Amino acid sequence: MDFASIIDQGLGNILGIDTLVFVLAAIGLNMHFGYTGLLNFGQAAFVAMGAYGVGISVTYLDAPLWVGFLVGIGAATVLALLLGIPTLRLRADYLAIATIATAEIFRFVARSSTADEITGGSNGINGMAREFYALNPFPPDTYGFGPWTYSERGLWIRLFALFLIALSLVVVTLLVRSPWGRVLKGIREDEDAVRSLGKNIFAYKMQALVLGGVIGAFAGFVLSLSRGSVQPDNYATQLTFLAYTALLLGGAARIWGPVLGAVILWVTLSLTDTILRGAVSAEIIPTWLMDGVQVGQVRFILVGLALMLLMAFRPQGILGDRRELVLDAR
Repeated sequence: MDFASIIDQGLGNILGIDTLVFVLAAIGLNMHFGYTGLLNFGQAAFVAMGAYGVGISVTYLDAPLWVGFLVGIGAATVLALLLGIPTLRLRADYLAIATIATAEIFRFVARSSTADEITGGSNGINGMAREFYALNPFPPDTYGFGPWTYSERGLWIRLFALFLIALSLVVVTLLVRSPWGRVLKGIREDEDAVRSLGKNIFAYKMQALVLGGVIGAFAGFVLSLSRGSVQPDNYATQLTFLAYTALLLGGAARIWGPVLGAVILWVTLSLTDTILRGAVSAEIIPTWLMDGVQVGQVRFILVGLALMLLMAFRPQGILGDRRELVLDAR
């Protein structure tokens, strides 16, 4: 096996598109789960709002790209309101049930033939990224060094994603260190105590749900523009669970936790995939035990086992604090 190539591929995934998308999705979940204690299992739906907001606006309505961004943010805000109004006054598990069901309902509706004229059905929406790449200031060439060498399009989409990540981190940092953020943490730890101080718990939870949802929509912008299309099956429940994995791996309620967790998750998946495929090709692993087709599933099993060990010996994640995971789940 070519270990230099394997290491290069792993390092390259630090700035991979999937990594950057999951950093944004996990930052949104960190606002929901980490700082407020909201059990949102439908982050995929917020990501889809951003992607379909841009796709429908630009492709079907022939609107400018910036209008598509506003539509995506507005759609994520409306979804948060629709989810939050009936559930945030109830126990935490009601929000969990509502969000996971909503995400799946939206995906099935988006891929159905009856919604074909709006969402493109199972074929999705294509050709929506032309205006974005027309704004690219970099002439055709290759840029970067070592494992971080990209075409002009690859560099442009990564800079866009890094800008959204930086913007999200700055906003989250300023908010959670303000009195508003301290109220959120108080709600997470003891909701009744905060209510006794005269705070409107419902309003604070709703604001956090909207903010985390909008950051999730940012992930949808990056995912759809990088692929030049919006496919409904990209927004399945698996996306939410992987975002939670990244968040718990890095550490909930920590500014850099989602960033570190997403990077470790995707670099590990890349390394295990490359090493296993190399071992199968070199017949180090016999085909009766595993073949190339099974590598994709086995790498998730290995990552799952590693996550179980992490939860057993360091449940707060790499950067987290054990006390941050103690939720007032009422």
